[in-house]
Amino acid sequence: MSYATRNMSLWVLAWPIFLEMLLQFALGAADTLMVSRISDDAVAVVGIANQLFNAVNILFMSIANGAGILIAQKLGAGRLDEARTTGMISLKVCTAIGFAVSVLLVAGAGPITRMLQMPEELWPLGETYIATVGGGMTFLAIMSALSAVVRNTGNTRSPMMVGVGINVLHVLMNYVVIYGALGVPQLGLQGVAWSTTISRIIGALLLLYMFRHAFSVRYELRDLRLFDRGLFRETVKLSWPLGVHMSCWCFTQLVLFAMVASLGAAELSARTYMNTLESFCFTIGSAIATAGQIRIAHLYGAGQWKLAYKDSYRVLWIGLAFVQANALLLYGFGGPVLGLFTSDSNIVSIGVSLLALNLLLQPSKMLNMALNSALTGVGDTRSIMWVGIPSMWAVSVGLSFALGFGAGWGLAGIYTAMIVDECVRGFLLLLRWRFHRKRLTGEQPPQPDLQPRTAAYTI
Repeated sequence: MSYATRNMSLWVLAWPIFLEMLLQFALGAADTLMVSRISDDAVAVVGIANQLFNAVNILFMSIANGAGILIAQKLGAGRLDEARTTGMISLKVCTAIGFAVSVLLVAGAGPITRMLQMPEELWPLGETYIATVGGGMTFLAIMSALSAVVRNTGNTRSPMMVGVGINVLHVLMNYVVIYGALGVPQLGLQGVAWSTTISRIIGALLLLYMFRHAFSVRYELRDLRLFDRGLFRETVKLSWPLGVHMSCWCFTQLVLFAMVASLGAAELSARTYMNTLESFCFTIGSAIATAGQIRIAHLYGAGQWKLAYKDSYRVLWIGLAFVQANALLLYGFGGPVLGLFTSDSNIVSIGVSLLALNLLLQPSKMLNMALNSALTGVGDTRSIMWVGIPSMWAVSVGLSFALGFGAGWGLAGIYTAMIVDECVRGFLLLLRWRFHRKRLTGEQPPQPDLQPRTAAYTI
């Protein structure tokens, strides 16, 4: 099915994204459980190394997401050639950066292991894991670029199928190399590292096939030469604020976890378990917001500005309904569920005390995600960055320290600061979105470069 005839309804876009995120979460938990069967040291190495890999992946995702927004807008405006060229630019840039990162991680695995402050007894495991998984970061970069291109044409099912497929394959290969099934010797953490890399190679190849057929005009080898400086500048203009914002969020989360850890082992365990439970609320909200972003970007590019503006509130209210319903379920059944994770009554008690605060945290997150996606869909990524940086550091981190330690509220104080941060960012982004209202609803003429060249399709 081509992008021109694809159903662009919010539900059709959202459910594959939600299913992909949910299954990836479940399979990720299974992956961690299997690695724990090797040793606690193996889990520690994977946990620390993945912080590095996640930070690197932010770079790939920023470029890919910036290109994805531009592709959706160009398709909405009927500019197929520009959309195809942007897709190829994204692929080439991500591949080049991914290759450079892979070389750096393989060549510098030893120094990087020590830089990450791993205990000396973990250095051999750390070097092996970082070199093997890091050597395959090129394929992760390619997957990020290809997934973003395909998803922003409105085809959210294909990336879902590939994402779920390679995660299932990864878990199966882990079982083989960890337990020595099918006559394969037990390879321990090195086998898990190779399992990760091989699954990404297969994922990249599958997405490459889908990428070739993403547009009505199929990519050919000669299209590798496609490049346009203007489109490259547009992509960078959208991407770099997203990268700064995502990096800032990543670092503030590390600081918050360090604060929680300083409160004690019980608080850290409770926060970790709550983070797992909260992800069920967060996942569906994130899927709806992502689908809304794709739809709004298409509408915006097609010149249907008024509908794009109204759609943002539709995304917000639908997301709030689902997220709040899940938060209420978690509030009602969270205690018994926490008891499945641990028998420590102190940890369960701390977790239960946070369930009421979660009723405020999750809708606050949804407000932030919905407005974030709306502004991203129309290309206003700088506002998200300028709002996010001061709020995340001053409110989330600063207020967490003040309430958690200064006022003696502990973990509840950190949760309260997180709620305030989400509300502050969501409210400021709402003001910024309303600032766009006159232009998007026709009360003020749009800028000339926003005018679609042709009527693309009906959404």
